[in-house]
Amino acid sequence: MKIIIFDDDPTGSQTVYGCPLLLNWDEQNLEKAFKQSSPLIFILANTRSLSSVLAAKKTREICSSIKKFFVRQGYSKNDFFYISRGDSTLRGHGVLEPAILAEELGPFDATFHIPAFLEGGRTTENGIHYLNGIPVHATDFGHDNIFGFSTSNLAKWIEEKSFGKIKAKNILHVKIKQLDMAFNDEDGFESLLKFLSKLENNTSVVVDAKLPHHLEILANAIKVVSKEKRFLFRTAASFIKSLSALPPNPKCTADLVSLKSKNNEYKYKPGLIIVGSHVKLATDQLEVLMMDNSCKGLEIPVSKLANIFALEDRQQEILEIEYTLLSKIDDILDLEKVPVLYTSREEMKFSSYSERMTFGLELAEFMSILVRKITNKFGYIISKGGITTQILLQKGLNFNHVHLKGQILPGLSIVTGDSDQYNLPVITFPGNLGNEKTLLEVLKLMDSIS
Repeated sequence: MKIIIFDDDPTGSQTVYGCPLLLNWDEQNLEKAFKQSSPLIFILANTRSLSSVLAAKKTREICSSIKKFFVRQGYSKNDFFYISRGDSTLRGHGVLEPAILAEELGPFDATFHIPAFLEGGRTTENGIHYLNGIPVHATDFGHDNIFGFSTSNLAKWIEEKSFGKIKAKNILHVKIKQLDMAFNDEDGFESLLKFLSKLENNTSVVVDAKLPHHLEILANAIKVVSKEKRFLFRTAASFIKSLSALPPNPKCTADLVSLKSKNNEYKYKPGLIIVGSHVKLATDQLEVLMMDNSCKGLEIPVSKLANIFALEDRQQEILEIEYTLLSKIDDILDLEKVPVLYTSREEMKFSSYSERMTFGLELAEFMSILVRKITNKFGYIISKGGITTQILLQKGLNFNHVHLKGQILPGLSIVTGDSDQYNLPVITFPGNLGNEKTLLEVLKLMDSIS
């Protein structure tokens, strides 16, 4: 049974490999994706970059395209698993998006909330979601300017994000003890099956997970009862790996690194790093990277661009900034250093939430168009930040879909495109992943083969 994943940014495939990631969901792209042998199809909806109204609208549009495709192909919507993939630090439209999917692709007997991303230190225990042992609402991500939240108790979080429509007292809970018992003996597994078989009326269910076997045993049980029950999932990346049950990737790290493109002399081209994410971790990683002598930074003046974007006649000023930045990138390449293109780190103030989101998209598009003009000079791109990466793939490189090759480090995927024009891999680097040295580590890894 194929698994269709609605991904709210392009990084949710970070635990699997060998599958298509669609940036366009017209009939031709859907048909290509469904013909592939992989059990997984990712649809890169990029809804985390949108307001709740636009996110709901886009999700419905994608569902409409899929349903029309099913009718033409003779498929039933009941023949597939559906996952709304969201952020493991609980940012995004984590309750809204599965609600829209339930309306469009339901009815479902339950919606499971499984934000554990074990590869990144995100665990859930006793219904509380943690990041490296810290309740996630107490981290910087809980204080996010757009998607902040006040509690790490997932049942209360769902009530908060549903504006009280889903009451915490009505939310069920699959605990670690229950999953351990199901993993360790047949009676425990039968008990889990009975629990799942009684679910109905799209009950919300919170799932604990600290170790891979917690998710694997749940996935096994769900597959057994899926003959009788239909379930929807809002998850981070780890459960996708468990449900798909893919074998280990036959490609090793060296195979993935060697995907870098070469010049006419069959030598690997240099890399380019772009950093659009503004979370504190991304800034910390950037600071460490800038201390390495192999790199040279180039700041994109965000406040200046904000003033230019506000003008009616702005094209000439944008071209002038582009010309300056492109010239400086050439200067960095002449020094045989890796250009690091990053947005200035100050936090911009906006009069409204929607204005802030719009500017973020405009800024990402500016970066992607800038990169488009110089892609022939580079052998790979490391793209830091989900929205930055989505717009780069979609509008900068003009891809309709990309193919996921695997992970060069836990949670860091490398993808290649469908275009004859650009033959270079992109490392999709989530804003919230790793420690302060991870960005530098990725660069050293990508340049380990020359």
